[in-house]
Amino acid sequence: MLHELHSRAVVADAHNDLLMAVAARPPARWASFFRERWLPQLREGGIDIQVLPVFIDDQYRPEGALRQTLRMIECAHVLAEGNADHVALCRSGDEIDAALATGRIALVLALESAPGVDANVELFSTLFRLGVRIASIAHWGRTPLADGSREDATGSRLTDPGVRALQEMERLGILFDVSHLGASGVAHVLEIATRPLLATHSCARALRDHHRNLTDEQLRGVAATGGVICVNFIPDFLTDTQEKVSVERIVDHVQHIASVAGIDHVGIGADFIQEVMVDLTPPCCESFDDEDPLFDFPGLEGPAGMPLVTAALLDRGLTEEDVVKVLGGNLRRLLGAHMGSPTC
Repeated sequence: MLHELHSRAVVADAHNDLLMAVAARPPARWASFFRERWLPQLREGGIDIQVLPVFIDDQYRPEGALRQTLRMIECAHVLAEGNADHVALCRSGDEIDAALATGRIALVLALESAPGVDANVELFSTLFRLGVRIASIAHWGRTPLADGSREDATGSRLTDPGVRALQEMERLGILFDVSHLGASGVAHVLEIATRPLLATHSCARALRDHHRNLTDEQLRGVAATGGVICVNFIPDFLTDTQEKVSVERIVDHVQHIASVAGIDHVGIGADFIQEVMVDLTPPCCESFDDEDPLFDFPGLEGPAGMPLVTAALLDRGLTEEDVVKVLGGNLRRLLGAHMGSPTC
């Protein structure tokens, strides 16, 4: 039953930084490296929809942020074109449906904190034309648009450009991602958002008191917009114990979010950072410690382990219908209805 259900479900991952690893190679290797290294994993894990965030390392900020953003977007287009029989870079729900109907993996471009945009929010139109369909406006620290969750003590809301960024994304049909946004920023967004919100990779703060996680009030707020909260697999966001985390803890967060926000508002945003960090070429990976408990998740280091999540959800007693929703049905519904769809 497990294999049949996992194969039948649309499995959607709202956050995998694999684009960082691919873009670290020479451009002539982008398509082939993706095909050799990442495509087999995505296929083994049964991934049908993969969101590809564009994350800009500190070494490129601030001067090179826009250049590296454009380079990574070009990388996504090149790897998709070079593997067109297996994947498709999708700009709308219809394009996702077409990709799935032909057995291809639907790739969706996202911006993580948008450092290449900063206060020039008119650039969201440019990036929309290039295929970006999801965006957040802060990471750990402060940006010209908002503060990240590590700056919660400031109590700051969105800046004026941040408000205009939200409005511009809503106008274009770019889904606003609240993951990494500071608590006051999330509250501000919930006050003024007019379209569904997305948390691409966030856990429940009630189960792990970490500034990166969302409180029950925030979970209810995102759900009230019609949005989806996608559970992050990074151990440090799942539990504060020193023990090795297990897939059961992921299910704990899924069930808590479902109990607070509703089963129709839960998804998966794995954030398989260990696999990505191993792939990054020096100097990016010189200080990476793959024994760091922040990343150590045996069996779930990468997308090939995704069937373990399906098994754990079933073992916990979720119905097949609810498992299908969590694995990707909810995210597919949200993307299908709002991705690339401009405000009327």
